[in-house]
Amino acid sequence: MRLYELSGDGLEALRLVERPSPRPGPGEVLVRMRAATLNYRDLMIATGRYSRGPLKRPLVPLSDGAGIVAAVGPGVRRLSPGDRVASSFFQRWVDGPYDPEKGRSALGGAIDGVLGEEVVLEEGGAVKIPSAMSFEEAAAFPCAAVTAWVVLVVNGELRAGETVLCMGTGGVSIFALQIAKLLGARVVLTSSRDDKLARGKAIGADETINYRTAPDWGERARAKTGGRGVDHLLEVGGAKTLPQSLAALREGGHLSIVGFLSGGRADPEAASRNDRGIRVDSVYVGSARHLEEVFGAFTRAKVRPVVDRVFPFEEAPEAYRCLEQGEHFGKIAIRI
Repeated sequence: MRLYELSGDGLEALRLVERPSPRPGPGEVLVRMRAATLNYRDLMIATGRYSRGPLKRPLVPLSDGAGIVAAVGPGVRRLSPGDRVASSFFQRWVDGPYDPEKGRSALGGAIDGVLGEEVVLEEGGAVKIPSAMSFEEAAAFPCAAVTAWVVLVVNGELRAGETVLCMGTGGVSIFALQIAKLLGARVVLTSSRDDKLARGKAIGADETINYRTAPDWGERARAKTGGRGVDHLLEVGGAKTLPQSLAALREGGHLSIVGFLSGGRADPEAASRNDRGIRVDSVYVGSARHLEEVFGAFTRAKVRPVVDRVFPFEEAPEAYRCLEQGEHFGKIAIRI
């Protein structure tokens, strides 16, 4: 069977290779993959800029995928051949609080990921896909949707009528927009491009700000809430955007540090040293139970995730380049 390996740093180190078909061991399932999606983390890993924990080399990349169970190992009870499943980001974080041992099971980083024709997953790290979702749609959820769900619902306890600021139009931010609207919240969306802001409006954004033409976007966001400030903000930019994020938040608002698209990661301790009672936390995806919850929320609301582009398996390096160029809106998928 065919899969991709990263043998070093740089997209030129991403190679399509052949390996023998794997076999599931006790408590494992063999999945014939049908789709995978990219996250910014995957680009950072491929280009040698990822600093969270040791990386396996050579590495099968990507954490987010979906496919069909082909075989099950001894002791598997919850899944059967023919079940449609998605990979959970952390294979050993099924439920409960995070701990370092669970953190060492992150697909596409600490352990091999899902960019292959066949993948072995832990039974607890494979979540059944809602029947109405395509494989590409289901593969969009494990990292980005779970992160947004944990930020807004699990940690943020988002309520109808509150305001969420979503930075940019990548996977986490667009899922956050959709989740916020599911729960009756208002959304302020930022982007450097007016065409992307228009697309955001079309799927529910209430207010938009072009941060290229309005570098004081934090104050602009505050003005759009009548001077009060937003209730929740997903900080995906990093250290460079943190001052504007803090300016956008209301007294006692909720800041979640998620990413570092602008360079260095924002420092939670530095962000916490504010005199306005802003609550700061840092989110690193979530559990298989969280993935089940967000699947359920989208299914009940009959809302579909935003999959912007789909590349064939043989063109996976081009999918990475599309992500690197920042032309996408939502998620980029690879059909396997």
